[in-house]
Amino acid sequence: MTSTQRILVTGATGKVGQTAIRRLLDDPAYERFTVRALCHNRTLPAEDRLEVVRGSIADRAVVDLAMQDVTHVLHLATSKETPDTIMDVAIKGLFWLLEAARTSPSFEQFILIGGDAAVGHFVYAHPGPVTEAQPHTPYPGCYALSKVLEEVMLEQYYTQVDLNGCCLRAPWIMEKDDFKYQLSFGEDVFGGPRWCDLVGPERAAEYVRTGTIPVMLDPDGQPVLRNFVHVEDLVNAILIAIDHPAARQQTFNICMDEPVNYRAVADYLAQTRDVPSVDIVTPYHSNWLDNTKAKFLLGWRPVYDLPRLIDAAWDYQRAPDDPRVIWYPG
Repeated sequence: MTSTQRILVTGATGKVGQTAIRRLLDDPAYERFTVRALCHNRTLPAEDRLEVVRGSIADRAVVDLAMQDVTHVLHLATSKETPDTIMDVAIKGLFWLLEAARTSPSFEQFILIGGDAAVGHFVYAHPGPVTEAQPHTPYPGCYALSKVLEEVMLEQYYTQVDLNGCCLRAPWIMEKDDFKYQLSFGEDVFGGPRWCDLVGPERAAEYVRTGTIPVMLDPDGQPVLRNFVHVEDLVNAILIAIDHPAARQQTFNICMDEPVNYRAVADYLAQTRDVPSVDIVTPYHSNWLDNTKAKFLLGWRPVYDLPRLIDAAWDYQRAPDDPRVIWYPG
């Protein structure tokens, strides 16, 4: 291990990137690190121990510049359902990073943030808990495919050149009031499903007026269990994984101890905030992402359970300079 350590964070302006950078800079346990943020469409202001490199991860020259004197890589940059750019960003960009790591005299560890899209999310019915040993089962679309290709590419660098890396596989990442707006029947819905499209404009408008939330049901009418993780829990796992010997060449599911039960969400909100709910039958299925491996090998524990996730989202007050990002997978 070198005395001077520099961690490159790609996707630095996203929710995980900004939280990880804040924690790395604020926690005395990581004061040995200088953070280098690779920024493209948005940027961050440089400050003490925070360097900024501008450019696209798909550009090898940009990546080579960003990787100079880097000891650790936290790779967060990705692209959603955007076929025109996803292979350049997610696959070519990762390849340039791994090639630079392979030939770098300073490189020590690569941390990839993967996604449960690689194992089907809630699109497929799984017969049991989804562990890291399950074969890849991406749902249709280029985003899920890219998450599989990222994991496979990293694994092949383990085999080919004995690269020191790990993959932290996360489900849907929540922060601030994301979870509250995930349950909105309005146009302000965060992510999917887009509830207003499932019930039609008239019913959706009435549910918005009354503050009603959906209870997602599977095709058999049972409440769906869906995996989430809070950004602070994911960043806790990232910080633990840095230089952890048990993380070497491993994949870990990083998620809440139990998936979110939509019926339990409705019951809790009815009891604590008098929020009404309505059952919505969907084509989606329950699944249970198993986080035992991360708890056993890394000693990581999530601190967000269902009540804390809900309370944090409902209690959050946004400042005028903190606009919500309305996102739905296209």
